[in-house]
Amino acid sequence: MLKPVPKIDPFDQLRASEFSRLDEHGIAYLDYAGAALYSASQATAFSEHLHAGVYGNPHSAHAPSQASECELETARAATLAFFEADPAIYDVCFTANTSAAIKLVAESYRFGAHRGLALSADNHNSVNGMREFARTAGAPIATLPLDEALRLDDPRARLAAFANQHHGGLFAFPAQSNFSGVKHPLDLVEAAQGLGLDVLIDAAGVGACGGVSLRQHPADFLAFSFYKIFGLPTGVGALIAKREALARLRRPWFAGGTVAFVSIEHDRHQMRIGHDAFEDGTPNFLNGGAIETGFDFLARIDSPHLQQRMERLTAYFINTAVAMTRRDGAPLVRIHGPANTDARGGVVAFNIRRSAGSSAPYQEVEDMARKAGVAIRGGCFCNPGAAERAFGFHNFDIASCLDELASDFTIPRFQARLGPTATAGALRLSVGLATSFGDIDRALAVIADAAPD
Repeated sequence: MLKPVPKIDPFDQLRASEFSRLDEHGIAYLDYAGAALYSASQATAFSEHLHAGVYGNPHSAHAPSQASECELETARAATLAFFEADPAIYDVCFTANTSAAIKLVAESYRFGAHRGLALSADNHNSVNGMREFARTAGAPIATLPLDEALRLDDPRARLAAFANQHHGGLFAFPAQSNFSGVKHPLDLVEAAQGLGLDVLIDAAGVGACGGVSLRQHPADFLAFSFYKIFGLPTGVGALIAKREALARLRRPWFAGGTVAFVSIEHDRHQMRIGHDAFEDGTPNFLNGGAIETGFDFLARIDSPHLQQRMERLTAYFINTAVAMTRRDGAPLVRIHGPANTDARGGVVAFNIRRSAGSSAPYQEVEDMARKAGVAIRGGCFCNPGAAERAFGFHNFDIASCLDELASDFTIPRFQARLGPTATAGALRLSVGLATSFGDIDRALAVIADAAPD
């Protein structure tokens, strides 16, 4: 009787064919929340694309210019399709990254005394920074807090209270936390809009699986970066916006490409219509082709199976990590956020516990991981709200500490000021398309090696 041939996981095959450079360099890459990796076929297709084409600045009528314009329009269509956005309703403004896309809304939104800003406590600083535009306009600002699992705490009631008091404004939250991996409920979009609020989704963390449908949850604005989805190109992001929402924004300045006319003598200008009014200067036109090849590559991936694979990888890491103990039998690892895969993505923040109730400095563990060829990230991940809740900062006099340090702020000084029992920074592991169970095992080995005596 013939021995059955063992099944080879298609994602392991994909890693071998498209991401073999990881094993060639001995790297366990576990920082997909920082950046996705591009595939070998993407790089080849984009290179061939550049070799074969002639592309010029799109702001002209000649053939190379029109070739670039065609590429950008193809990229816009692919972007709308990925997020299931109706092109009759939504437009795409290309930007440098997610931060620039969010800033387009923040600087142009008509904040005021009766048009405020509501933010989830779990937000990247690119979203948190919107409060400075709102504050300058005298707008009310509210923050929706997190519970112990780092999920939003009764957000609908808090949004209703904000809307009833201020009669309108903008609500901004992430589809998936870049700190804890929590997937916040997307039906908050409809809840907020029903209260008269506009909604901005930070979709930078959705990754190759996507998962945000603007057909089902028609947010007014959605911001993301392409490299977070498929690695290449970097330096290009996008703001997807309802056309009517774009028309309500008022930009505080103009630049090349954004105006129909400018008169210096008569001190007049007229903004162009749609995305043209929001794409300052010359767009990153050569990378339009990389956007197309990126989406072409993703079209080959079974998204539901990828989602299942990432859930299994995440569960394997969490379950193994929480079962690890110190020599005294106490838990070794503290997971921040949900300890299961319910409504959470493949991002896990954690600390290694010490016997005195403190955490091992994340910098030490991050350095150990680097030397072992394991790419994880350390810090607060530009998400102070989730970090403050996770680290229990409400138990410390943080305000006076920050005021005291001010321009001399560093993590070591901050840690010293708070004391040895405080946690100031975590480690973050995030999985993606090319992650293997072997990568997770290598990360777990680093954790075991970092265990205190």
